[in-house]
Amino acid sequence: MESYTGFAEVYDTFMDNVPYREWAQYIRKLLEREEIDRGLVLDLGCGTGSMTEELASYGYDMIGVDNSEEMLEIAMNKKEKSGHDILYLLQDMRQFELYGTVKAIVSVCDCINYIIEEDELEQIFRLVNNYLDPGGIFIFDFNTEYKYKEILRDETIAEEREECSFIWENYYDEAEGLNEYALTLFVQEKGDLYRKYQEIHLQRAYTLEEMKARIEKSGMKFVAAYDSYTEQAPTKESERICMMARECGK
Repeated sequence: MESYTGFAEVYDTFMDNVPYREWAQYIRKLLEREEIDRGLVLDLGCGTGSMTEELASYGYDMIGVDNSEEMLEIAMNKKEKSGHDILYLLQDMRQFELYGTVKAIVSVCDCINYIIEEDELEQIFRLVNNYLDPGGIFIFDFNTEYKYKEILRDETIAEEREECSFIWENYYDEAEGLNEYALTLFVQEKGDLYRKYQEIHLQRAYTLEEMKARIEKSGMKFVAAYDSYTEQAPTKESERICMMARECGK
């Protein structure tokens, strides 16, 4: 899962199309329905802390966990600017540890798809269940096979900004259910000098049924699934699915 190294410093630049504020409003609404309007919330796979900051602005006591030191450095800079009291932990989400339980755990931007071994996915869900308060809520999203197979496929995406540019080459192995992103970055350092970075990102395509099964097997109770960040039920053409599960005994 070693990734987001060279990409870390320009991650927010290229992710400026992600509606973190709207997603945070959506998550807050789901949590408030469960009478979770304050208390400890964990952002699992928090990256540069964009969602962590948004939820902190609603008054939640936030913890952020990520395995990229480079991403967490940026998150810490955001924390200094905002003044939010956020605890960031450099941990692998497959083996994360907390000092106690939390009211809710969230994981956004398809972090779960980076878990390519199904037994490791189940282990994460077991840890989530273990660190949730009794009846606590887990909200996460994941990219669907439809997105990998029909939208991304063997596409090449390139984008140029003033201070950086990237080439994103995508390949989906349908037989293995694995999607590979080959990422080439050119990041400006001084004047006309650009440094080149290359990274490979692997994600697994999971079905809704697989996610439900892993949730139940981990000890949690499946609550709901939505087409992305909406109130609509998932369809065969959903590109992103939001899941909601509840702690149901240790």
